[in-house]
Amino acid sequence: MITSHNGPQPADFTDVRATNLAVVLRFVRENAPCSRADIAASTGLNKATVSSLVADLIDRRLLRETGLTEHRVGRPATMLVLDGSPYAAIGIEINVDYITAVAVDLKGEELLNWRRSFPGGTSGPGQAVVAMAALARRVVSRMTKEARQVLGLTVAVPGLVDVDGIVRVAPNLGWRDADLAGDLTKALRDPGFPVLVDNDANLAALAEHRFGPHRNAANLVYVTGEMGVGAGIVLDGRLRRGGQGYSGEIGHLELDPAGPVCRCGRRGCLEAVAGVGAILAHTAPDASPSDLELEIDEVVRRARNDDREVLALLENLGRHLGRGMAAVANLLNPEVVILGGYYVPLAPWLVGCAEEEMYGRVLAPGGGGCRLEVSTLGYGAAALGAAARVLDSVDSGRLPAQR
Repeated sequence: MITSHNGPQPADFTDVRATNLAVVLRFVRENAPCSRADIAASTGLNKATVSSLVADLIDRRLLRETGLTEHRVGRPATMLVLDGSPYAAIGIEINVDYITAVAVDLKGEELLNWRRSFPGGTSGPGQAVVAMAALARRVVSRMTKEARQVLGLTVAVPGLVDVDGIVRVAPNLGWRDADLAGDLTKALRDPGFPVLVDNDANLAALAEHRFGPHRNAANLVYVTGEMGVGAGIVLDGRLRRGGQGYSGEIGHLELDPAGPVCRCGRRGCLEAVAGVGAILAHTAPDASPSDLELEIDEVVRRARNDDREVLALLENLGRHLGRGMAAVANLLNPEVVILGGYYVPLAPWLVGCAEEEMYGRVLAPGGGGCRLEVSTLGYGAAALGAAARVLDSVDSGRLPAQR
């Protein structure tokens, strides 16, 4: 599909009809409720073609009619909205201390959200595949009972994922060269839908851009706040993965050459001085990765009780974080940087320091218009974004067959 600043436009591809079906579907998603005339006027497709395409999408139960509207010049028009009720997209996130599964319908409405404790930091790829396959089967079973067809499954991983979906390195999981998509497809016994793998920060950024309060921002950066620190980058309305899929590894920007050793083996990385592990190294040095959420809750409790040691640690972490975000703002000039993961519960004590440091180090006046915000999508942002990637493939023309 080809898009312009004015919205989706038809393209002269080999399968013109499939391309134009995607154009119509995306237009309705972005502009519903709308009429067939609205679609024709905005896309340049003629009215007869639009009527045929809409009929096809209604037959596939991707669109539905909602009745007439009289608030317009001329005859009342039959309005269209997304349907998609027979379909589901699944996203799974694996991290050092949990697995999350999310399912959404075509409109992005949540069908389920399950989060399970899992020792990802001490489990190999094989153990993770077994756990993810078991969870995925339960989700698929639930969707089948609801008479929904699963359109696809995407897995979010905190590591470098190449364009072929191979997890090349995930330092906090201890993985290298794991064919997660292939192994999971085999474990699910060729489930009949595509299984994809992507970086967790990329997918969380996709979730923010599609579902979050900053969905209208064409330029945003999402920063993960797990044991690792990564960034998902949306520029000019598109997720940017880089040449081989490795963009966004801001956690390994060097901030302090004499700083603590990072999990990557270098010293003073942003992750080592501003990741949540940096504060837990002082407050709970012997904690297991599987206890991460409990330990963060304890930090929050102590901060609320004005514990001086914890408040000083959080201020220091916030200032390091602000230095890192200044580098992001200087390089990319996003409209908004969104802090996610465990940064969210720590935000009341981090954001003020981080903003002060960031604005003091950004060259452009007023910080270049960049704002530092906190995610509202919760711990499931990456899993939600994983499901959104499936929906994006539908928007791009991979439509389910007529039922």
